[in-house]
Amino acid sequence: MTEVFTGNFTQQEPISDAAIEAAVTVMRTGRLHRYNVAEGDAGEVALLEQEFAAYMGSKFCLAVSSGGYAIATALRALGVAPGEPVLTNAFTLAPVPGAIASVGGTPVFVGVTEGLVIDLPDLESKIKATGSRILLLSHMRGHICDMDDLMMLCNALEVQVIEDCAHTMGARWNGVLSGRHGVMAAYSTQTYKHLNSGEGGLLISDDPELMAKATMLSGSYMLFERHLAAPGPEYFAEIKYETPNISGRMDHLRAAILRVQLRDLDLQCAAWNARYQVVEQGLSDTPGLTMINRPETEAYVASSLQFLLLDWSEAAIDDVVARCLKRGVELKWFGGAEPAGFTSRYDSWRYAPSEAMPESDRILKGILDLRLPLTFTLDDCAQIARIIRAEVSAVYQAGQVS
Repeated sequence: MTEVFTGNFTQQEPISDAAIEAAVTVMRTGRLHRYNVAEGDAGEVALLEQEFAAYMGSKFCLAVSSGGYAIATALRALGVAPGEPVLTNAFTLAPVPGAIASVGGTPVFVGVTEGLVIDLPDLESKIKATGSRILLLSHMRGHICDMDDLMMLCNALEVQVIEDCAHTMGARWNGVLSGRHGVMAAYSTQTYKHLNSGEGGLLISDDPELMAKATMLSGSYMLFERHLAAPGPEYFAEIKYETPNISGRMDHLRAAILRVQLRDLDLQCAAWNARYQVVEQGLSDTPGLTMINRPETEAYVASSLQFLLLDWSEAAIDDVVARCLKRGVELKWFGGAEPAGFTSRYDSWRYAPSEAMPESDRILKGILDLRLPLTFTLDDCAQIARIIRAEVSAVYQAGQVS
């Protein structure tokens, strides 16, 4: 009998009773706005910023309305000028080049390796060709490049790095938390990320001048002294007159939910990795399927899994996706000619024209993506792997891949 998976790939875990109670407490006060606090009350947003900064070991933190807003705020704080080239990964999601374009910058895409990380030789070449001073590094789908080599390269060429850690909250490279290498780092708390407030973001840095600018940009209304994880008032003395208010700091309701979740982040990360490892083991050595090599120095947090069908025809990949869907397994294909749902490629973003990158195009064409919500059990994950393995093998053994 052919097995069919009956789980739901968009169903996240329910918000915990403790987080719900924290949210209800905020709602009962009526004080939802980030600066609307009672006398002597720090407020949920300021406390979340303080606690996330402590978790990350960073000096400063700003909680904002989305991960994309956090990225755009970092770019504004670094003073991206109209038309200025900003480097970023060719393999990423639309909000990343979108953030660059939103501040007037010009996205310049850098190639991807079979490990689904940024291609460092291509990065070096494009730094020299464009003279870019900023890299917006996307740790796309939780894959972390060799951060030691990347930072050595960027420091040597005087390039500042903003890390997009939407998929790597709690992950590490060589023992260092993701987000602690660059000058600033942005995180997302959108529903499918490691903390869930529906939408939201966090921005961290050790640079007081940049974070003072970011705080003013987020809409401080000259109330920056109420922040618990911001630079001292001396860093605001001049910029408070020069920085536009682009309101976007988080509200107390979302912050209350996130504070509770943050306490269990390490446990949640371990639970995601357990599910990833079951699927990874089930797919290993599947004919025609290439798994992504994870180096020992990368302590990943895998809320999704990717594999490659390298050099397969579009028709064959479409066939695999359709076969798996018929059996209840939803795969997202990043290599399709047209953007669909969350999937798109660098040549989909026509506001940011780019030269073709044949080697990267080959890899992008073969990327398939599998979401792994924590509502799935380990047995669910084993079943998902069996289904994918069977359908990939069937198409491959029929000789229909080219």
